[in-house]
Amino acid sequence: MKEDILMEEFYTKEEQEEIQLQLNELINACPKCLAEINKKLIIKAFKLADRAHKGIRRKSGEPYIFHPLAVAHIVAEEIGLGTKGVVAALLHDVVEDTDYTVEDISTMFGPKIASIVDGLTKLEVFFDNTESKQAENFRKLLLSMVEDVRVILIKLADRLHNMRTLDSMPENKRLKIAGETLYIYAPLAHRLGLYAIKTELEDLSLKYEHPNVYEEISKKIVESSLRQLSRINEFSAPINEKLKEAGYEFEIKGRPKSIYSIWNKMQKKDLPFEEIYDVLAIRIVFKPLPGMSEKTQCWTIYSMITDIYKPKPDRLRDWISVPKANGYEALHATFMSSYGNWVEVQIRSERMDEIAEKGFAAHWKYKENSDQESEIDNWLKRIRELLENPDDDSLEFLDDFKLNLFASEIVVFTPKGDKIIMPNGATALDMAFEIHTDLGYRCIGAKVNYKLVPLSYKLKSGDQVEILTSKKQIPKWEWFDFVTTAKAKSRIKQAFRKERKIFINKGEKILEKHLTEKKLSINSKILRKLQTHYNAKNKDELYFKIGKGLIDLKDASKVLSDKPYNKWVRYWKLSFGFGNKSDEKPKVDKKKPLLLTDDKEQFNYTVANCCHPIPGDDVIAYQDDDDKLILHNRNCKVAIKLMSSHGDRIIPAQWESQKILSYIAVIKITGIDSLGIVSKLTKVISDDQNVNMRSIHIESHDGIFEGVIHLYIHHTKDLNNLILKLMKIKGIHTVTRQERQNEKRH
Repeated sequence: MKEDILMEEFYTKEEQEEIQLQLNELINACPKCLAEINKKLIIKAFKLADRAHKGIRRKSGEPYIFHPLAVAHIVAEEIGLGTKGVVAALLHDVVEDTDYTVEDISTMFGPKIASIVDGLTKLEVFFDNTESKQAENFRKLLLSMVEDVRVILIKLADRLHNMRTLDSMPENKRLKIAGETLYIYAPLAHRLGLYAIKTELEDLSLKYEHPNVYEEISKKIVESSLRQLSRINEFSAPINEKLKEAGYEFEIKGRPKSIYSIWNKMQKKDLPFEEIYDVLAIRIVFKPLPGMSEKTQCWTIYSMITDIYKPKPDRLRDWISVPKANGYEALHATFMSSYGNWVEVQIRSERMDEIAEKGFAAHWKYKENSDQESEIDNWLKRIRELLENPDDDSLEFLDDFKLNLFASEIVVFTPKGDKIIMPNGATALDMAFEIHTDLGYRCIGAKVNYKLVPLSYKLKSGDQVEILTSKKQIPKWEWFDFVTTAKAKSRIKQAFRKERKIFINKGEKILEKHLTEKKLSINSKILRKLQTHYNAKNKDELYFKIGKGLIDLKDASKVLSDKPYNKWVRYWKLSFGFGNKSDEKPKVDKKKPLLLTDDKEQFNYTVANCCHPIPGDDVIAYQDDDDKLILHNRNCKVAIKLMSSHGDRIIPAQWESQKILSYIAVIKITGIDSLGIVSKLTKVISDDQNVNMRSIHIESHDGIFEGVIHLYIHHTKDLNNLILKLMKIKGIHTVTRQERQNEKRH
């Protein structure tokens, strides 16, 4: 490109060459951008971005312009957007980080591109302590997404590049961004059908949250890959012959499991790496033959494979007849190989494969000639409905949205045979609200497969559901106890909004009167204490519960006078003590890891009840409203949520030598019941000088026993050593550590 488009005084010669190279590659990566008018628009956007970010460098030291160029490249090549998407990607940080306004963008590039850039610009408003700026910004992003889905696609590209370059950030920022990515953005990429991006986001999140685990699994994958490749080739050879004989053009390739998915299955199923990774998987992508539908040809190929290998009947997944909500189509089957291993096989056409890899953008490419609404269109409608209620609490909205957006799906049917996709765990009442709000309000029950069931009945895939209604039925607060979808929750709240406001005002007056009698006044500190004690999510819920009579303030004085304390156990006495408490707020440098020691003068943290981390575990600290530090395991569900919604309160932490304080750990044991098995277990534990037993519970049935043992532990090394010793006892089958994941809100 001959024309001078760079602000050369800000770059070295090498940087100028690299920027020019990346710009040329960007234009070539987008087929629609090769037209002269589109090429000029991209160069114009690049010049503005370059001018806006002049002199600015990223934490890594490279010029900032590399970031929008990289995001635009992901948008063009990995997602498949056209010229407007590429231009918006180049400009995505201009309004947020510089003096340019949305109006400036609109004047230069038109209202559509300006609207996308505006959707990508974070809010700059004040939030009180009960709200999350991250959650509110995500809500704004979704509002823009339902108007133009390119907003969220560019945001995912932005997040992917940030994750790829996260090494240069301090650890507390890395944890915040990785937690937020795992909680929201990776599942969102999955929902939009961007499988490759979803996988990379998950792997990169694991890399920064559990670096040792990531490195260990990566190393094992490399070591096992040659053996895997030879087995895949051996399995594929006869299938190759069959498909060639049938005249197909096709590609067969191994489908490698991601590092995160392997780790996730290891955690959930409590299996070693070898047993997870040993499950082979291949993908067959074929070019359809003329004169026959893709669906028929998928089943034909499946039939050919059954002539060679025996299928596993309960592992057949038909995503062709009923595509996933993100547009994904494929036929999944599992076959027994000649060497005794199960092999997963995915069968897709080229069109299906492109949609699976590029998701929404590819979906629209193939939809151009069809007026039929897809599940993605229906999903966007549901998101729009959820966002219609501006009064909802941001964090509560984020919870409901994530629950419904990322849950696995079930397919149910109306009496007329219409298909409805619901999140797993949805009830009959959820389905009533999904069909129509008035149907939900008047619902009194349902008939599932012609049998009468209550409103709370949990639906299963394949159920035929008839909603029963009555004109006398009115919404009830008890419905909140079992509805699961965000739409149902939102509609029930709407029905009670007027009544709720009356109770909130009444509750505020009652609390104000009560505090006045105690010579106190309402302030944020008092509200936080009361919210925590009465398990209220925010002050409105606290006032509502008081006004409705669900909270009696007779013990409020005690709650307000109680001082928080820290608790620990000294193992040689098995006694409880209380740490010295200072009224001063702990001063913590969030950029440096918090050192967790035995020194009780510095013992200013508590252990989370949801995951009970012990020394040696990978942990983070969360600083709550009272500046108390609460330790969580990094893979704890509550911790991941906190990192995504309150990332600025997350502090990296690491254990130092722990010799005095001991922590509670729980192990679960299974095995063959035999005489004296309990005495053998207790002897091994009592002989261990580094472990003490708190309690043991054993149950036996049909010759098999299960036991749960609570222990006092100083370090995970001691626990792992004990597990190895217990596994050597004859008759013991499994010994596993239990992570007590009770979802608790902080």
